[in-house]
Amino acid sequence: MPTSDNYGQGVQVAALTDAPNQQVLAANLAAGLVPRSVMRFASASARNATIASPVAGMVAFLTTEKLLTVYDGAAWVVVAAGTSAWTTIPLASGYSHDGNSNGTAQYRIVNLFGELTVMLQGGLNLTYPGSPGTISNGGIVTSSVLPSTARPGSLRTVAAACSAVTSDSLTLKIDAQPDGHLKIVGTTTTTATERITPPWVSLNGLFYSL
Repeated sequence: MPTSDNYGQGVQVAALTDAPNQQVLAANLAAGLVPRSVMRFASASARNATIASPVAGMVAFLTTEKLLTVYDGAAWVVVAAGTSAWTTIPLASGYSHDGNSNGTAQYRIVNLFGELTVMLQGGLNLTYPGSPGTISNGGIVTSSVLPSTARPGSLRTVAAACSAVTSDSLTLKIDAQPDGHLKIVGTTTTTATERITPPWVSLNGLFYSL
């Protein structure tokens, strides 16, 4: 009867006393080795449909999502994300790129400690055309929504550095909203007692989880 491999991985190896059967030999090797290799699927749904009863330690790469996943005994988790190019954030009227020479405002999706996360970079120039000097577009900086893959499941708030010019604070809040918009929160009017109307805000070093 077949014996197990020397590494204790449950791969069935035919014994010399077994009746010759190339089909059984090949099937046993495939059944033992494939689930222990890096399996490839078009998407998470295709993986889940094919592997109805995953076993801890199984590894699968998702070609559409560009994610390497592993089953930890309870769920499929992301262990690595493929190349994700920087994408320029579309800006609404009243905002422009390269605030404080920080570069173009951009985002990309990365794997941070096993969790898909949006990383931001660049700088924004801000204007306050409202009366008496309120921020443009109610603080919504995006002219169109970010793709669904970059939208958090619930509101994510992060702190961003801003200019000290015409501002009594060195930070503002950036809200990543579930609807796909990015919003600056915390500015005041130009006539407020504590004036927070900085001409630029930096996105460098900011992350929000999905």
